[in-house]
Parts: sequence; C-alpha cells; structure tokens
Amino acid sequence: MPRQPRLGGRVRGLRLKHALTQRALAERLGVSPSYLNLIEHNRRPLPAPMLLDLVETFGVDLAEFSTDDTARTADALLEVAADPMLKDLALGEAELRDLASNAPDIAQAVVRLYARVRDATGTAESLAEMLHDGDEASPTTISAMPSDEVSDLIQESGNYFHPLEQAAEALRSELEVDADDLASALTARLLDVHGVEVYIAHAGDMPSALRRYDPKAKRLMLSEALERPTRSFQLAHQLCLFEHRAVLDSLIEGRRLTTSDAQRLAVVALANYFAGAVMMPYESFLAAAENERYDIERLCHRFRARYEQVCHRLTSLRRPGSEGVPLHLVRVDIAGNISKQFSATGMKFARFSATCGRWAVHSAFLTPGEIRCQIEEMPDGERYFCVARTLRRERVGYQHAGPRLAISVGCRLADASRLVYSDHVQTGADSRVTMIGTACRVCNRSDCDQRASPAIHQPLRIDENVRGLSFFAPPADR
Repeated sequence: MPRQPRLGGRVRGLRLKHALTQRALAERLGVSPSYLNLIEHNRRPLPAPMLLDLVETFGVDLAEFSTDDTARTADALLEVAADPMLKDLALGEAELRDLASNAPDIAQAVVRLYARVRDATGTAESLAEMLHDGDEASPTTISAMPSDEVSDLIQESGNYFHPLEQAAEALRSELEVDADDLASALTARLLDVHGVEVYIAHAGDMPSALRRYDPKAKRLMLSEALERPTRSFQLAHQLCLFEHRAVLDSLIEGRRLTTSDAQRLAVVALANYFAGAVMMPYESFLAAAENERYDIERLCHRFRARYEQVCHRLTSLRRPGSEGVPLHLVRVDIAGNISKQFSATGMKFARFSATCGRWAVHSAFLTPGEIRCQIEEMPDGERYFCVARTLRRERVGYQHAGPRLAISVGCRLADASRLVYSDHVQTGADSRVTMIGTACRVCNRSDCDQRASPAIHQPLRIDENVRGLSFFAPPADR
C-alpha cells in the first residue's frame, strides 16, 4: 500500500510565513483548528480539495507541495548524517525523514550549511597544499556550488520549461527548414535580424573555446572542430540569448540561486534547453522516440543530433498530457565525478559523496562507444533499467582531446519494455540484477566488493586474521 504523502510541515510553514494562527487558517479553509493541527503534525493526510484551497488562498505554486522535493531533502540529510564528524550522534533515518517532512525549511538550511562546510574544508585544504608547495595563495570566497543550485532548479521544474518550448516551436515554424538546413537558417537569422556575422575559426585560433561572441564587433566565432549538430546547437543557444532573455530571466526569478555565478550558469543551462528544443521539436521528437522505442542512435540520425543531446532531450519529455517515458540521467567523468544529473524516476543520486562503483555508467569506460545495459536495484527495493555509453567529444587537436565522459539514462523496470535496449535483456523474475546504492556511507549492503568506505550504521570491524570482500566490507559472522 503506497505511503501517504507527509505534507503537514509544508502547511505549517506556509501558515507561519503568512503570520496566521491555526484558528485563522482553519477558518479560511472551513475546518476546525483541531483538524488542521492533526494535518500539520501528519496525523491526518492533506485532502486534495484542501490542497487546492491552500494554493488558491496563498497564490503559491502547487510544486511547493511536491513530495519529490521532500524526498530529495531527506536523502541529502542522510548523506549529511553519514559524515564521520557526526558519527557520535547516531542520527536515525526515520527521524531525518521526519525532519525533512515536518520542517522542510530547517532541513534545507542544514543541507546548505553542510554544503558550505564542505566547500570551506575543500578551500582550506587547497590553500594548505598551495602554501606547502610554495605557490601564491589568493583569497577564495566560500559559497555554495553554482552547479548544485542549477541542478536543483532543473529538478524542481521537472526538466520541462514550457515558455522555452513555445519559443522554440515558434522559431522552427518560422524558419520552415529541415534538420539538414537548420544551421544555415540560424546563421541567416542572426545576420538578418541581429546583424551578427558568424565565422568559422581555425581550431588553433580557439584552442580553449568552441564558441565566442564579440558584442562590440557583433561577430560570433565557432570553432571548426564543431561537428554540424553542435554547430546548430551553439547557434540556437546564442539566438536564445538575443531573443528570449526576458523569458530566461523570468524562469530564474525567485529561484534559490544565491550567487551571480549560479544565475549566469542557470541562464546557460536554460539557453541550452532552448537549443535542444529547436533541434528536436517536442511533438515530432516524442512521436519519433515512441516509434523508434527510444533508440538513441536512430534519433541522432533522424534529428541530426549528438548522442548526449538526444539523451538530454529525452529527459525533458514531461509536457502534461503528452509525456514520454520518465527517465533519469547521470553523466560522470572517468574519476566518477557527477557533472550532470536529473531524475524523473525516483533514482537517487549522491549530493556530497562519491557515486556507487557498481553503476553501469562507470563500467562503460571499459568498452568505449558500446552500449551497456544493466538492471539496477536500490537498497529500498526499487529496480531500474539503465543504458550507459561513453561520449565522444569534439577533438580540437592532438593536445586538446577533450574530457572522457560517460552518460547513462534509465527508467523504472516496469517501463523497460518501451525501450528497444530491453529486447535482449531478461527483465522478468529471473533477470540478472546488480545491487547498487546511492553512496557507500549511506548504503548498508555488507556484501559489496566495491565498497570504498564503511556504512554509517555498520561500524568498521577489523580482524587481522580475516579478510572480507573488501577492507570496508566485513566478512559475515560464522
């Protein structure tokens, strides 16, 4: 039986934000103060009609009552509690999830403060290393990671931005060109409408950049290293900055973007979203994805797009009433660092810790360019079907080969049959399942040979006469 959403903390927080007593809010909602008190303490579920009344009364977005947001905060709290400096507190999972549910703003404050502590620690260590090596150390401002804040914005929006979809559809309709002629049409529009000339520069003249715009000369330089799909993407990105800046600003207004760097990065991410929507118009792309059963490479051919561009676009098919398969996406480098992530499936990603070494996205580096499929089971029993592959980036030259990255997209196992990749994978009761976790410190699997640190609730036990699967995975008691 599904667990009832715990929204009492959201209701109480909204009431206190507007300086209302329980009696005053109860009168507005037409209920008794005692009933409202039970709701605020999660002893009664929040009825749907009352939820709509709250939205209308206070003029808030329905997304503020998202249980996904509460779950993400709870997962982040679990990672915070797994830090060795808090091990003596023995914080339980149940009480942390209650905190995220009953006091979401306080829970978010704890997560943000912990992020600042992590950043401060990293800054101090970097400065110490620089001083030890004799290098000059410059003052460093301690702040939240802009990329984390932008990831939160995208996750909270469900990776769907309707104003940008509308703008992209209007542009494609106006241009009236197919995928082969898109780059030429975008180049012409930049010149005719904005007076911006596009030049293709020698790769040696732009060794560290693929696109550069000079506002004084009104000149847009694109590296010759860019393949045609990326050229179209960069042209559309620049056009978005010219024509839809007000839309971009409205989408980030009021968001939790605490620094100017985070705001600028959000603008870049949203302009990239627009570029993907221009190259792969929503309805035609969704129809092709369904017809081709989410064959990423066929979609690359159809829309003249790169593998990563198609993966991103597939995760944005979240238009109400016209959704695609809910997918999650994660991109990592060869060291396992996550550089992009989004989840519409419930898949949990580590916020502060290293990722699980059992994920297929890591083993993809062993077979560059090949598709690797995996059925993954999280500690909560949820199963996912995932497809991973390395990415081939534009090579600027011998000395600038670009980063080594791998990307994985996945769906709930129940949706796996809608993906062509599941045709030769046993997804039934006898399927081969890889037990994974979010991160070692919050994963209690004791039989993992990839464990890199002990679990928070399983103290490290050392027996000099016995060797387990790994140093941090103790052998089973005999």
